Amino acid sequence: MAKDALLRYDFNGVFTDRIGEEGIKIEDLEELAPRLKTAHERVNLLRSEGKIGFFDLPYDDELVAQVEILAADVVRKFDHFVVIGIGGSALGNIALHSALNHPYYNELPRKERGKRPTMHFPDNIDPDRLAALLDVIDLKKTVFNFISKSGDTAEGMATFLWVRQLLIKKLGAKKARGHFIATTDTERGSLREIALKEGYPMLPIPANVGGRFSVFTAVGLLSAAVSGIDIRALLHGAALANRSFAPSDYRKNPALAGAGIHYLLHTRRGKNIQIMMSYSHRLKDVADWFRQLWAESLGKQKDRQGRDVFVGQTPCKSVGVTDQHSQMQLYMEGPFDKVITLLTVDEFENELKIPKAFPSVDSAGYLGGHTINELFHAEQAASELALAQKGRPVCAIRLPAVTPETVGALLMMLEAQTAYAGELYDINAFDQPGVELGKHFAYGILGRTGFEDKAREFNKAPKPDKSRIICA
Repeated sequence: MAKDALLRYDFNGVFTDRIGEEGIKIEDLEELAPRLKTAHERVNLLRSEGKIGFFDLPYDDELVAQVEILAADVVRKFDHFVVIGIGGSALGNIALHSALNHPYYNELPRKERGKRPTMHFPDNIDPDRLAALLDVIDLKKTVFNFISKSGDTAEGMATFLWVRQLLIKKLGAKKARGHFIATTDTERGSLREIALKEGYPMLPIPANVGGRFSVFTAVGLLSAAVSGIDIRALLHGAALANRSFAPSDYRKNPALAGAGIHYLLHTRRGKNIQIMMSYSHRLKDVADWFRQLWAESLGKQKDRQGRDVFVGQTPCKSVGVTDQHSQMQLYMEGPFDKVITLLTVDEFENELKIPKAFPSVDSAGYLGGHTINELFHAEQAASELALAQKGRPVCAIRLPAVTPETVGALLMMLEAQTAYAGELYDINAFDQPGVELGKHFAYGILGRTGFEDKAREFNKAPKPDKSRIICA
């Protein structure tokens, strides 16, 4: 194992010789090896044909320079930075911010933030939450980054229209224009049309990169750069991870091995749920980002031949050690339908020593002389062993530390794993037809032109049976 590895993907806890019959055998992986090689070849073909672009994002130096210039301008002019976006337009931003900035970034005095703006990612249209944002920002000193590939997303557009009107009332139409940045498609779409008309600065989203794979585009890079994250180091880590995806041998390609192991656990052992459990509070929002990536990419009704297959694991988020006191009982003794992926960190930035006190009190005396770091690591290692002893498949992605390089490598590896898994399931991992259906009903309900049939369909749906509604 290379000492300078950006991450280590440990699969020891998924095999039968460690956890018993609920695991898989090495022979299972060997049997799958030809299909893994084919999956690798197909993903490489999609990349070479320009159909998927996320692998190539770490090498776009022109975009990095453009983002850095715009970020520096934002830092000079504004005290607050707000992302208007949802799902893939926000979750990557949040994951990077949580992982690589101070845990209480917004609460720090401006000087201690390097005079950088506070960062806000509403990622929802809950009216009370949106209204509350106005209590902690000064509109005159706020820039809003509207992120949408097309601009058609109702949630983003509605929030933009609301904020724009507030700014016009406060500043006037001309000055309000200086408080928006558009991140969108370079050639088409409603947001591009509005941005051109209003004169907003624009950053591109490549046509061949979907929202859930867009963290290394301007979607994720601008907010990261504004807050002081080293985006060049982030992309360097992603580029280094890309090198490990070159082999078609799963033994040498962590993303390919991860795809194969989760596919086997799902299809042969019935592990329908994947828990991502972070033993680093900084990485907890990576699990939120991963939930969209895994669910939206792999949860599909149809395979590529148009047959009904209804595939996909359900990804869930968990935080160690917090959820040892809420979810672990279920993981240990509940249904055998889960595989747990641990995110672990070898070294934390801080070491907190536990003082020696109350030596006669058993629950306190033994802790003295240790560190909270040691306790955290012990809890993680103990949980890993306990899960294995209970016959629960558990794998671990181990980072030496949380840095821009290791986070870049982690996110890129999970994106590659998802792409490979899509090929094993023989589904399109890069569309989301199920999401579109719900959007279309919402468009119809609100009267959008072209969706009248969905409005009629909604109005014809069975009305609630009042006898089935019970009030407290």
